[in-house]
Amino acid sequence: MFLNLGCLGVKRLEYIKVSEIAKKWGLSARRVRVLCVENRIEGVIRKGNLYMIPTDAKKPEDGRTMGRSKANLKKLFQDIDIKLNKLSTIRPLTQGEIERLREEFLIEYTYNSNAIEGNTLTLQETAMVLEGVTINQKPLKEHLEAIGHRDAFQYVEGLVKDKVELSEYAIKVIHSLVLMDRPEDKGVYRRIPVRIMGAFHEPPQPYMVEPLMRDLLLKHAERKKSMHIVEAVALFHLDFEGIHPFIDGNGRTGRLLMNLELMQNGYPAIYIKFTDRRRYYDAFDLHYRSKSAELMIRIIAEYMNERLGQYLTVLC
Repeated sequence: MFLNLGCLGVKRLEYIKVSEIAKKWGLSARRVRVLCVENRIEGVIRKGNLYMIPTDAKKPEDGRTMGRSKANLKKLFQDIDIKLNKLSTIRPLTQGEIERLREEFLIEYTYNSNAIEGNTLTLQETAMVLEGVTINQKPLKEHLEAIGHRDAFQYVEGLVKDKVELSEYAIKVIHSLVLMDRPEDKGVYRRIPVRIMGAFHEPPQPYMVEPLMRDLLLKHAERKKSMHIVEAVALFHLDFEGIHPFIDGNGRTGRLLMNLELMQNGYPAIYIKFTDRRRYYDAFDLHYRSKSAELMIRIIAEYMNERLGQYLTVLC
C-alpha cells in the first residue's frame, strides 16, 4: 500500500505500512511499531493507530550492535595509541630513511587522492610527473593536479614543523596550491550554489559558507579537547565536505586538512585508497542521511592503525 501526500501540500513522498517495512528490514511488525513510538524512524506519519513509514526510511541501528561498535572503536583507538607510544621508544630513523619513506608515501598519497577525484594518471605516471616528466596523451590539467597536490602537502608539512594552527587562511592557501590550474577559483570561497552529483546532501548556499567555516573551526577546537584526535578529525572532514566551501578541489583539500590535524597532534599522515572510494563515499552518505559519523571514524582509524603497523614493521 502506498500513500501519496502530494495532494495535501506535503512534500511528495511515498509511504508504506508497518508490515511492509518489517518484511523489508527483516524485523517483526511489533518491533517496527516500537521503533515508531520511540521516534527512531525519520519521517513517520501517524494516523490514529496506523503508522506510515517513508519507503526510503533507513533501518535504525540496534542498540546492542551500536554498543559493540563503540566498544570496537574504543579498542581501535587504544591500539593506535599503543603503537604510537611504541614508535616513540624505538631508535629514530636516519635522514635518508625518512626521505625514502616520505617520498614513497607522497607518491602514493598524491595518486590515490587525485584518482578519487577522477584523475587518470597511474601510480607510475604520478611518480614520473612528480619527477618532472611529461606523460604523452595525458591532459596538462592532470599533470598540474599531481604537482599541486605535492606542493600542498609540502606546505602542510611546513605548517606542522612551524606549529601553525589550522585557520581559514591556511585552508585557502592549501586550496590555492591544490587548484593551481584554476587561478580564478583557487583560494576563494564559492560564490554560486553547488550540488554533489549522486549525493544525498545538498551543500549550503554561498552566503552561508564563510560563517559555517568559522563555526566549524571553533567546533573542531572544542572537539579536540574531549575526543580522540581521530574522531575529531573524522567529524571535521565530514563537516568540511558538507559545507563544500570551494567550487572545486574540496575533496583533495579536505584530505590534506585531515592530515594537517593528524600530524599536528603527533600522528603520521594517511591516505584513503582509490580502491576504497566506494566505502569512503558511503561514509558521507551515511552521515548526511542518518547523522552517523561512525563509518568515517572507522575508516580513518583503520588506515591510521595500518600506517603505524607499517612503521613498526620497518623499524623492528
